[in-house]
Amino acid sequence: MSFLAIDAGNTRLKWALYAAPLPGAGMMAHGAVFLEAIDELGEGQWRDLPPPSSMLGSIVAGEGIRRRAEEQLEVWDVEPRWVVSSASACGVVNGYDHPTRLGVDRWVALIGARHRILARGAPRPILVVMVGTAVTVDALDTQGRFLGGLILPGFGLMLRALEMGTAGLKAPTGEAVDFPTNTSDALMSGGSDAIAGAIERMHRKLLKRCGQEPALLMSGGAAVKLASLSELRFEAVETLIFDGLLRLQSKKLAL
Repeated sequence: MSFLAIDAGNTRLKWALYAAPLPGAGMMAHGAVFLEAIDELGEGQWRDLPPPSSMLGSIVAGEGIRRRAEEQLEVWDVEPRWVVSSASACGVVNGYDHPTRLGVDRWVALIGARHRILARGAPRPILVVMVGTAVTVDALDTQGRFLGGLILPGFGLMLRALEMGTAGLKAPTGEAVDFPTNTSDALMSGGSDAIAGAIERMHRKLLKRCGQEPALLMSGGAAVKLASLSELRFEAVETLIFDGLLRLQSKKLAL
């Protein structure tokens, strides 16, 4: 009854093999590859894994990446299944103007975040931040309704845009500091403060909207860069999308 969860983003494909398609199931193995290396999964990271009984994935990287991932899945007799954003699922209501146009990674992460908080007790508003190639800051109210969210360029996109559009700003990667005194630190600090400021502003809006302190969940490879920049308490959760995939798969099995 093992279950394979796949999260194919704009830069990397991440995967995790669970003992069962159920929330809280033990993780047996996990890994990640850059999209350029997907064709090596079957004979590489997946070669010695026990065959999963089922699979569910979140993919934002496009049709070509989906086909390449499915080719690698042919090493097992498992049906490829991919999440599509919907109007509601697993107790979360999609408030997007056109629900199917909400990025599926954001949708699945919201489901994972909602149930992570519910597992601890009473419901509360949640701010879900994913820091990757792009940064998303999404708000859930106490009833599990997705109110809306922000999309910002990530650290790398911000720096590349400045380098391409401004003469003389190509500099080595710097550090985020309070008062930058060199160009490298100024670039990194500017990008970091822009992202942190967007998070803090959305946090204030959600607090005002719901009248209750929101839980702040942060995920993504670059989230660590924001750790010291905000006075808000947050929890780093690298498995939000996998948590959502487990919840969706268990819901399917219960139908």
